Amino acid sequence: ITDFCGKSLKVCVREPRLHKDGRWHTHVDYEICLHTNSLCFRKKTSSVRRRYSEFVWLRHCLEQNAFIIDLPKLPPWNPFFSLKNTEQVIQRINGLQKFLEIVLHAPLLLSDSRLHLFLQSDLSITEIARCAVGKTRYTVAEAIQCSRTGCIRSEEKVSCDSDCESTSSSGLGLSVDTSGRGSPIFFQSDGDPEPFCSFSETTSPLTEY
Repeated sequence: ITDFCGKSLKVCVREPRLHKDGRWHTHVDYEICLHTNSLCFRKKTSSVRRRYSEFVWLRHCLEQNAFIIDLPKLPPWNPFFSLKNTEQVIQRINGLQKFLEIVLHAPLLLSDSRLHLFLQSDLSITEIARCAVGKTRYTVAEAIQCSRTGCIRSEEKVSCDSDCESTSSSGLGLSVDTSGRGSPIFFQSDGDPEPFCSFSETTSPLTEY
């Protein structure tokens, strides 16, 4: 796809992975790969992992900022979702990718810093909301620039909660990850060498589903 300036923009959702949240709960996250030559994005290539409930949170945030835009729907929540069911997994992945493709084609939505942090940083949704309103020790640009380099990680322990969906480590050859998203590490700024679009700074509730 191309953005509103005619620049190349490709987003891909893939590789679902099962995570154990303590002894009894599990959740699944997905890799989001972004390739672009648009100046609206700080990184031309990026890869992050997000879970379904974080997509729900993102859509709620964008909905608050986009009163005149009819936001695309996410694939429906399924209480019987299982990684053993290949059709369910494919439908969800395709639905999440279609949602992002439509969102990334809307200029108004691209001005929301939470969208950029969601796509190109390792921050939790709580930290994304705080960073977007300047309540972190790093800026939006720094959070994105230092993602995956080890110079910026979670400021707090991310609480684990399940998506209330049935999941299994079997099927599709998926691996099980019992580790968290990272422990606190001191921040070091890498500078701000590339141009990027201005971001809005709006906050929103932090409810996960």
